[in-house]
Amino acid sequence: MSAETQVCIVKKAGLFTTIQDVGRRGWQKKGIPPAGVMDPYAFQIANLLVGNEGYEAVLEVTMLGPVLQFTNPAVTAVTGADLQPALNGSPVDNWHSFSVGEGDVLSFAGTKKGARAYIAVQGGWDGDNILGSRSTYVKAGIGGMNGRPLEKGDRLSARRRGPVQKRSSRPASALIPEYGGEKVLRVLEGPEASAFTEESLHAFYHSRFTVSNESDRMGCRVEEATLIHRESADILSDAVDTGTIQAASDGRPVILMADRQTTGGYTRPASVIQADLPKAAQLLPGQKIRFEKVTLAHAHTLWREQQKQLASLALASRNTAAAGMN
Repeated sequence: MSAETQVCIVKKAGLFTTIQDVGRRGWQKKGIPPAGVMDPYAFQIANLLVGNEGYEAVLEVTMLGPVLQFTNPAVTAVTGADLQPALNGSPVDNWHSFSVGEGDVLSFAGTKKGARAYIAVQGGWDGDNILGSRSTYVKAGIGGMNGRPLEKGDRLSARRRGPVQKRSSRPASALIPEYGGEKVLRVLEGPEASAFTEESLHAFYHSRFTVSNESDRMGCRVEEATLIHRESADILSDAVDTGTIQAASDGRPVILMADRQTTGGYTRPASVIQADLPKAAQLLPGQKIRFEKVTLAHAHTLWREQQKQLASLALASRNTAAAGMN
């Protein structure tokens, strides 16, 4: 079998389905956003379940999934939001890898909980490799499938070598996040926290916010305006990162996400910690969130714990692959 094997045809594209991987690292100094997956946790687990390394390209599906008809045998897995996946009309489990054959159809009924699902295939999805990443960045028209979301009729290939290695695996239930209900996003204090009145900062940390339907891959927006500036909302343009929270003059916090700009000229009251970015990626319009300030040391601890869980799953995945070859 060749290094690139056609795997499926897109029968329906879904609401917004793109090819994504870890993103373009090291290009922000040139003004190029990283793009990449919104939920790195679900992304890595999807890859590990099919026997990939954690960085191979996946399909990121937003709220309403595609219909994919497979043209060759493959091993696939769906993680992240529960979009009610089905194989040939019969429900299949989320957070679970399974084999598909020629002619099989993978479809989705729509989201029950969470905003984004991830479809991995053994070998990783192929796509345009631009600046070291296959991630789709629609605003610049680069990466993935000609720099755009999937469309009906697209033919998708996998980057595997050799025959399909059949496997069926799932992570421990403790590793599967719960997406519904009110969420607490832990944050570090931002460099311009002192630019806001004490009363409005108190409200920022003690209020419930409603996720806006204006949210997208560039930023998670909320409906409520609680932040009041002492003077101007503007600053000299400075670097921003995924998770940076900005507040313009309207006082509405915006969490910058994967397709964010590389610099910004608005005050930054806080930044969502890396371990909680997957939570932010899965928020649906209308969902309630709160912000909780933590220390840098605690943020590091939470990040290390999450990475330890993923490393344990990666080891189990490699052991499964080795056992299958014996």
